[in-house]
Amino acid sequence: MYRIIPAKVTQSESQALIAALDAWQTELYPAESNHLTDLNDAQGLIFRLIRGPQDDAVGCGAVLVSGDGFGEIKRIYIDPRHRGQRLGERLLASLEQAAAAQGCHTLRLETGIKQPAAITLYRRCGYELTDAFAPYQPDPLSLFMRKALTRSAAAAR
Repeated sequence: MYRIIPAKVTQSESQALIAALDAWQTELYPAESNHLTDLNDAQGLIFRLIRGPQDDAVGCGAVLVSGDGFGEIKRIYIDPRHRGQRLGERLLASLEQAAAAQGCHTLRLETGIKQPAAITLYRRCGYELTDAFAPYQPDPLSLFMRKALTRSAAAAR
């Protein structure tokens, strides 16, 4: 049984998952197209871990809440051994509910074109392509997406 729980990004198991994600993205993209935001001191951070059947951390994700009704999805990662079980959808739903509870009306994200599974996940969860948003600039290796949160997401809190 998998569980999604609130967690601290500074926990060692959170850091290990983020390091695995960083290593993978560093293989895929040049430094100028790698937007590896340090979440350790981030203000307005919602962070979730996915705990696996052995209570080990097998995935993570975050939302940076900006305070103006927008949030940015960051650091979505599922250990490759646990993929294919719709954990990404469950993680995004948990993050969306938490963001709506903090007043977000829209979530945005940046992902890379060399991550087709992530792009499919975001599309399946209702995210649509949009233009680059601050602090990003247009990048041929990046896709920018957004999703308006519905009243039902806020009510699910």
